[in-house]
Order: sequence, then structure tokens, then C-alpha cells
Amino acid sequence: MADTPIRITLDGRTIDAVLHDNPAADALRAQLPLDLEFRDYARQEVLAELPERLTMEGMPHGCDPEIADIGYNHGNRVIVLHYSRIGFWPGTAVLGRLHVDASVLRGWDASKPARIELAD
Repeated sequence: MADTPIRITLDGRTIDAVLHDNPAADALRAQLPLDLEFRDYARQEVLAELPERLTMEGMPHGCDPEIADIGYNHGNRVIVLHYSRIGFWPGTAVLGRLHVDASVLRGWDASKPARIELAD
């Protein structure tokens, strides 16, 4: 399977993105559409708790996500939109990629609603 186009509507703004072809991204794809509440974490990423854990079977034991990667932290059951580099982190996986300048995620003072769904 190739990358799957998705759309993230975040606080009224539409962001195009893709989910990669890997077991954790497949598990997220199966949960779509999702309505989530994203919040800033440590001035390096925004994250939201998922209703169900994603599988890490067949995934590396950790990753070093790039800016604009869509990540997953298995221990905290959160999807993460990265706007800065965090370095290698165990128990994480890259699920996909945002097609936007990730700086739009910086500087939040409050949580923001989002909907993640398959793109038409």
C-alpha cells in the first residue's frame, strides 16, 4: 500500500498530510475519522490522546522524528504533530507527514479541536 492522503482540520485550518504504509499508521487509519483535542507539549510538538492504542508490532523500537512528521507515542497513547526536533525517543513511531510549514503549530496557549479523516 502506498501513502494514504489524509486531511487534518485543526482549529478551522485544513492541513493536507499523508499516512505512511506501516503497521502503526494502518492502525490509525482504521480509527478514522477522529475528533481530537490537540495541546502544546514542551514547546516542541502538539499532541492529542487517541481513543485506542496503535500497534507497535513490526515497528522499530523508537525513532528520531523530523519537523512536520506525524508521530505516535505508544506509552502515552498520543498522536504527535512535530514542529521541532526532539531527537531519538524510544516507544515512538513515525506515522506520516504534514504538508504544511510546521511553524503554524507553534505558540499555542490553549488546546485546539481537530478532525483527522481520509482525504477525498
